Amino acid sequence: MEQLLLLIFLPLAGAIITAFAGKSAKMVSTIISVASLVLALFIACNFIPNASTQFEANLPWIADLGIRFHAGIDGISMLVVLLTNLLIPIIILSSYKHDYKNLAAFYALILFMQTGLLLVFTAMDAFLFYIGWEAALIPIYFICAFWGGKDRIRINMKFFVYTIGGSLFMLMGIIYLYLQNPAHNFDIQAFYALNLDSAQQGWIFWAFFIAFAIKMPIFPFHTWQPDTYTAAPTQGTMLLSGIMLKMGIYGVIRWLLPIVPTGVHDWSSLAMILSIIGIVYASLIAFTQKDAKRLVAYSSIAHVGLIAAGIFASFNLGNNGVQGMQGAMVQMLSHGINVVGLFFVLDIIFSRVKTNKIEELGGIAKLAPQLAITFLIIVLGTVALPGTNGFIGEFLLLMGVYNYSIWAAAIAGLTIIFGAVYMLRMYQNVMLGKTNELTITFTDIQGTEKLVLYIICALIIIFGVYPKPLLHLTEASVQHLLEQVNQKLTSVK
Repeated sequence: MEQLLLLIFLPLAGAIITAFAGKSAKMVSTIISVASLVLALFIACNFIPNASTQFEANLPWIADLGIRFHAGIDGISMLVVLLTNLLIPIIILSSYKHDYKNLAAFYALILFMQTGLLLVFTAMDAFLFYIGWEAALIPIYFICAFWGGKDRIRINMKFFVYTIGGSLFMLMGIIYLYLQNPAHNFDIQAFYALNLDSAQQGWIFWAFFIAFAIKMPIFPFHTWQPDTYTAAPTQGTMLLSGIMLKMGIYGVIRWLLPIVPTGVHDWSSLAMILSIIGIVYASLIAFTQKDAKRLVAYSSIAHVGLIAAGIFASFNLGNNGVQGMQGAMVQMLSHGINVVGLFFVLDIIFSRVKTNKIEELGGIAKLAPQLAITFLIIVLGTVALPGTNGFIGEFLLLMGVYNYSIWAAAIAGLTIIFGAVYMLRMYQNVMLGKTNELTITFTDIQGTEKLVLYIICALIIIFGVYPKPLLHLTEASVQHLLEQVNQKLTSVK
């Protein structure tokens, strides 16, 4: 219990210290984030890969309303807890070359957001989950509003309205479940045990699904994403794409599927159709992008669409959907690593030539061979080349979708084909060819740029060559989840 409480609240304490650290804020935030990573690795090393919840903290909070500070870690949450604590120090290190105003506030907001994310990924109480959900939104709003680019106020307001609107739908669903619970508490197991009819489950499905679909995002709830990713400061974009969108995917797996399995069963076909439309739509739009950052933003929508399709397909396969669900878990980790790497490379390029317009670049590989090699490894991981981290997750996801429907798999598989085309074409136009007036003075990576890109490339290769620990970590929890859902569906029938 103590380890989990320390893991959650260490970044919060670090945020308070960092806010008053002045010029030392960069170093203080780095030390706090690395300490959180070490603690997360310690928890992972002592984690037993079974279906049970471990490191559980269950403390009274607001007793009159049945609200408890109830958090814990199982195989499903362990993976995203590791992802969060792994990416935060990488994101902080990636900002070292920037000279942001009010550095202390910038880094304090990142650490505050880390606490919100960890609450979401460990909460066993729906009220605590909602608190974490909103707590993660507040700092990223200010990060984008204060340090974003052109037209950031309008774009950020659209992002805020979308996400807060989705959150209110989810809050209505949580309150309804609380009122239906005879124990009058927000405990996740009590919500799992609720015996709701088909109509109740249907509207609860949409209350939660809209909130999660906006966060991922899934078509047609995606329109806030490309502009926000482009206008946000690079570290804000990394937080949004690398970690924050995983809140939506995690929410579907942890809360939506087990609480309203009949509602998911009734509406999963529509959810899959929306996900697959998003894959094709985002991929086609990515082909037309002239800005590399927007291209990566649309590619993220396509990849998340495949994850969502895999989750709903695996749900419909019952106990045979373990591999597809594991693919979703592994791909959450892989996508987070890869997309942070892509945005960091584009940030490096922008810092030297002040543009991400693809047509204005070229010939960089001749002048920056180390950047060219690391960028290529990240691109290959993104397009799921065998031997990279992107391969195993997408393979298992496509296997799950194929077992559900060969036609759905054929369309969903376009994300790999299209992705390879537009990502490799972008790499060719940006890195190869002749230099021009903008790129002739381009310099290679150095210092913290090397450190960040080397770490990301090492993770891409290690998880690609040896993904077994990730699969072993999640297998028992995923299997237990699907058995629980299948048992509840059977009892309703």
